[in-house]
Amino acid sequence: TRSKSQPPSANLNPTASTLPNPPADHRELGIAQQLFTTSPYSPGSPLFQPNGAYVFNKLASFLRAQYPTYGFREVITPNIYKKSLWETSGHWENYADDMFSVTGRGASGQKEGAEIGEDEEFGLKPMNCPGHCLLFASEKRSYRDLPIRFADFSALHRNEVSGSLSGLTRVRRFHQDDGHIFCRPSQILQEISSTLQFVGMVYDTFSLGPYKLVLSTRPKDHYIGTPEEWDRAEGQLKQALEEQALAGRQWSINEGDGAFYGPKIDIILKDSDGKEHQTATIQLDFQLPQRFNLEYQAPAPEYERRGEITTDKALLDTSGPVTPVIVHRAILGSLERFMALLVEHYAGRWPCWLSPRPAIILTVNDDPAVTAYAEAVRTELSGRAQTPQLSRRNKALPQQPGFTELPVDIDTSARSLGRKVREAKEKRYNHIVVVGAKDVEADTVQVELQAQPDREVALSILKQVIGVTKDQLPTEGKPLKLELKRTQASQYLQELIKNFA
Repeated sequence: TRSKSQPPSANLNPTASTLPNPPADHRELGIAQQLFTTSPYSPGSPLFQPNGAYVFNKLASFLRAQYPTYGFREVITPNIYKKSLWETSGHWENYADDMFSVTGRGASGQKEGAEIGEDEEFGLKPMNCPGHCLLFASEKRSYRDLPIRFADFSALHRNEVSGSLSGLTRVRRFHQDDGHIFCRPSQILQEISSTLQFVGMVYDTFSLGPYKLVLSTRPKDHYIGTPEEWDRAEGQLKQALEEQALAGRQWSINEGDGAFYGPKIDIILKDSDGKEHQTATIQLDFQLPQRFNLEYQAPAPEYERRGEITTDKALLDTSGPVTPVIVHRAILGSLERFMALLVEHYAGRWPCWLSPRPAIILTVNDDPAVTAYAEAVRTELSGRAQTPQLSRRNKALPQQPGFTELPVDIDTSARSLGRKVREAKEKRYNHIVVVGAKDVEADTVQVELQAQPDREVALSILKQVIGVTKDQLPTEGKPLKLELKRTQASQYLQELIKNFA
């Protein structure tokens, strides 16, 4: 049997021969790694502990770093809107049972210019698209402005049935890396292809795969738009998926399972139990832009609406309003659900760049000189200054906005070193750093690299950046233990966390 302190191991998308027994459970691992907890006072709303918040924020920061490459600009939108907005979007009619409604003290009427109302009904947002439509509509738009790409990490709320709530995979409060692209009909293929490339890059970075791409097409009965519009849109999605097939990613069609407002592509992953989860999604939407009367000005509007080009000068001299197409996209889907999959995928052995426990410093004893040196090592390895930088007027200066302190832990207790090492291994730190009296004199540290996904990258950095020779490295399968200068250890960690391996 497995002890409670020894988390299980797992692989995401395992084959029958590699499926762990028993499979990892992110709820158990979440407790073992002090990532999150839940409370009956807020069912379905996880409380992230510092370790979990660190991983969550690293995921968000990773995506934010990619946004400029893919043309997204981040926005911030309200968590609560009046009932009238949800009536406009259609959510109140089709989604009200899954929403949280709130009665508020009205500051204005339901409609602009109406009398002030009391006890008005509001809804916590289950998705960001209506707010992004308000942003698009806040300015006059030209075809030259498109595509416009908004990204949003706002908290979302969905009133899931209490019996279905489970850890991080089924929650009531969650965050999506939500994005909406407002584009011309002729730009659909380009935007879908770019989004699929974005998905592939992210999932390759986390070694998540193979995943399934599923295209859901026009429903038989209930849909908006013309069959011709659907056929054109589905044709562009199929073309984008064929490009993915050339890169080795397989896709399939789920006939008639598209949303009533447009076709969609879902990305499906399997967890360590073999259960499938929809993570990323890409959806075309013809309806919402119409509901919000969104438009942009374009020449030859009749051709523009069909995504066609004309060279007829008379037609091009006439401009008119055209309704944009919205591409809904989420790369990770729910960050909470994606994090649950990663917890099980890595089973506590996180790559260093994402790890909430990249290193721990252990003292051989509790001698004051050793503990003081250990604190200095911790400060250097974490990447922060020992004391705040001061201006010429002796005032503390701020850290640069992009600075993130590496969460290096320390144990200077009088317990035996063997016990402290065993505990650190059970907690699955990436590195165990030991310091004693000889290290204080020599300004060195004893580093032991634990089993982790980025071991090969770590060895490469030690050889190429730090200058460790091949003779100093262990043979395959042996633990890596090295004596490094304190500055070398700091340089090594700072280089390692730059690598997504």
